[in-house]
Amino acid sequence: MACRWAGVLKRMHDMLRPYSAGPSVSTSRRVSARISSQRCQPRSVDWAIVDQSTPTPVSSRILTIPNLLSLFRLAMVPVFLMLVVVGEDVLALVILAVSSATDLLDGILARRLNQVTRLGQLLDPAADRLFIFAALIGLAARQIVPWWLVAVIVGRDLMLVVLGIILANHGFGPIPVYRLGKIATACLFYALPILMVGQAFPQLAWATDPVGWACALWGAFLYWWAGFRYIRQARRMVRIPLAEVGD
Repeated sequence: MACRWAGVLKRMHDMLRPYSAGPSVSTSRRVSARISSQRCQPRSVDWAIVDQSTPTPVSSRILTIPNLLSLFRLAMVPVFLMLVVVGEDVLALVILAVSSATDLLDGILARRLNQVTRLGQLLDPAADRLFIFAALIGLAARQIVPWWLVAVIVGRDLMLVVLGIILANHGFGPIPVYRLGKIATACLFYALPILMVGQAFPQLAWATDPVGWACALWGAFLYWWAGFRYIRQARRMVRIPLAEVGD
């Protein structure tokens, strides 16, 4: 009797197996398909930290209106430095305001006249850096800002120069600019003139000094934060095998 019931149960189990296995098989197929689709999806990239701009044609022309404006800005750097050192803060601020206006103008003209050039892409940030260095050195010479702040900011740019040389030796171009680096540069670019306003107009120093120092210290911190990101990116690029780069 027991053997007979065992045979009946076995036949019922064999008859019901396709129906019991069907859903699990289809479910496993759906799960495997979902996993494979997720594997095929590209990894997300945090584009918020990388500067994204619409690509524009870049030429190798030299004599363009934006380039002439950038050269004019570079020529004003030693004049600006001299005025800051001797304490002519009002005239130095006028020079800086003119430089900022020409900086905005050459960017507009370069885009509207289709005169974006490789030389302009080098001159424009170089002028910004030189104005920051000139303001730092002039204010440090007058003991308005400490020399350690000058060393912190200049040291970071020297580090980027070394990184650029290392990447060039490995066949790579410059690292893409992070938005964090642009924010840090903007903080420093506006912090130093704000401190100069307090020197030119002492009655405003109660308001300009806290704001200027906050921007300067925050800008220096962000400056090095962006610098560490550049170092990490450079290490990843250098570790890429040459064969993979060729592909």
